[in-house]
Amino acid sequence: MTRPSSASAITWRRWWAAERGSVTAEAVLVAPVLVMLLVFVAVVVHRSVDARLRLDDAAHQAARAATLQRSTTAATTAARDTASAALAQAGLVCRDVATTLSGALTPGEAVTVHVRCTVDFGQALLLGVPGGKTLESSASEVVDTYRSQPAAGATP
Repeated sequence: MTRPSSASAITWRRWWAAERGSVTAEAVLVAPVLVMLLVFVAVVVHRSVDARLRLDDAAHQAARAATLQRSTTAATTAARDTASAALAQAGLVCRDVATTLSGALTPGEAVTVHVRCTVDFGQALLLGVPGGKTLESSASEVVDTYRSQPAAGATP
């Protein structure tokens, strides 16, 4: 292997010395772009976590509303209406809201409400996030043990 000549070594050192401060200039130019990307990612993560929390709250409200009803039909309607109203009041934009009810409406039994919602992430398309994501949540509530029973022969 041959040694570089002293002239080329001197040229190399001069070139290296002339580049002082260029990394700093590049960092100053690239830093705002990186910070903006980090902020966009944080916004998308926040929206997803916030949507999950609001959906969990809507499921709990819907389960509680269902346990206050006397018939399965009324409980299903109350759960659907309560979930939709809770999501709208929370400001969560859902393309569709689906609720399902399981369990018996007898005192001491648990009623479970499952809520499914397709959340719109349309503003996050620049980051490659899909336009919507389907989130699901469920909550259970126990029907009050000491609530009155309908009279025999009465229609619920």
